Amino acid sequence: MIVGLDIGTNCIRVAIGEVIENGSVEIVGTAVKKSAGLRNGVIVNIEDAAAAIKEAVETAEQNAGADVTSCAIGIGGTQIEGMNQRGITPVTQPGKPRREVTRADIDRAIENARAVFIPQDRELLHVVAQSFTVDGDPNIKDPIDMMCARLEADVHVITASKTTIQNVMRCVSRAGYMTSVIMLKTLAATKAVVHEDEMDLGSILIDMGAGTTDVLVLLGGAPVCTVSIPVGGNLVTNDIAIVKGIPVSAAEKIKIESGCCWLDGIEEEKEVIIPGVGGRDPELTTQLELCQIIQPRVEEIFSMVRSAVITNSSVSQLSGNIILTGGGAQMEGVIECAQAVFGTTSVRIGVPEKLGGKLSEYRTPGFATVIGLVVANKNAAQEKGKNRKLFSADESGKKDSIFTKLKKSFF
Repeated sequence: MIVGLDIGTNCIRVAIGEVIENGSVEIVGTAVKKSAGLRNGVIVNIEDAAAAIKEAVETAEQNAGADVTSCAIGIGGTQIEGMNQRGITPVTQPGKPRREVTRADIDRAIENARAVFIPQDRELLHVVAQSFTVDGDPNIKDPIDMMCARLEADVHVITASKTTIQNVMRCVSRAGYMTSVIMLKTLAATKAVVHEDEMDLGSILIDMGAGTTDVLVLLGGAPVCTVSIPVGGNLVTNDIAIVKGIPVSAAEKIKIESGCCWLDGIEEEKEVIIPGVGGRDPELTTQLELCQIIQPRVEEIFSMVRSAVITNSSVSQLSGNIILTGGGAQMEGVIECAQAVFGTTSVRIGVPEKLGGKLSEYRTPGFATVIGLVVANKNAAQEKGKNRKLFSADESGKKDSIFTKLKKSFF
């Protein structure tokens, strides 16, 4: 069993996958529950968050008919930082003939690249190999067995706030579960919804959450830029609540049921009931009027994403797609809105592929992260089954295990 856990600002999502005999994964249980104790992706009340996590995992357990002991957790938000680094290692000693590159040489070059100064309040989360340079020849994907004197490795280093990681692990522990691995949410979602050719050509994954919007730029089969925007779908909800003078909970319901963020996509005047407050009678509005509130805010979020990518990435051209995931990607008109802001028609919704099993609830952009966590940790789960060993909460923070998994996944 592999359990993916996505602790979002508004929702906690869980997916339980089972590795079957042919080595593939079937999704056997899912759950979506209301979050508690979080604000803009940050845990502010451990007890409330732990209770919500426990409720979500127990629901997934009942659906799957299985007992959960550990979870693979996805994290994101503004506490995540990414940077590109280069590591160099000699392969051939001076005065000796050149020899072939081995896995040990690659590991040493990557290890040198990750030897970057990391502040004490941050923890190394991932080191993902991008490409290699063999004796000055760049953009080599797999230098194994190539004759070489000097090997250079370009990697993407991702760090996270230690406090955030510790609080997440404490919440999961309080809920009664162990942490098997902690993984960047957008990196996990990549495993579920991004195709290899999209990664090679250059694509942008945008995870539209309630509290934050997380972005991962992919090129040449690996991440090259990681950014997070401290705004999300809650801002849209607040706009509706303020303009219509209704509670946030009512505004959220209206947004989910009748929200649209592209005016040209509204074909008819669909009526929407605005609930009364404090004895006030309910009133009627239209989807068009709601869209006039929602569209400017969604456009602003996409514009902030575009600016952040341009500022933090040196990539001049991407030929792949913009892939939208997260709960916000389910809003009507979001594709057209993104196309207008980014100036491209290459925009799609990231829906996880069908993995088998009787369930189909996970085939929505909101489940991209948890399904990606299940898929990315399949190999680790198979090894656990062979060795009968579970990661403990203390072991989950070890960088080598995370690094090894991701190196196998992306290299």
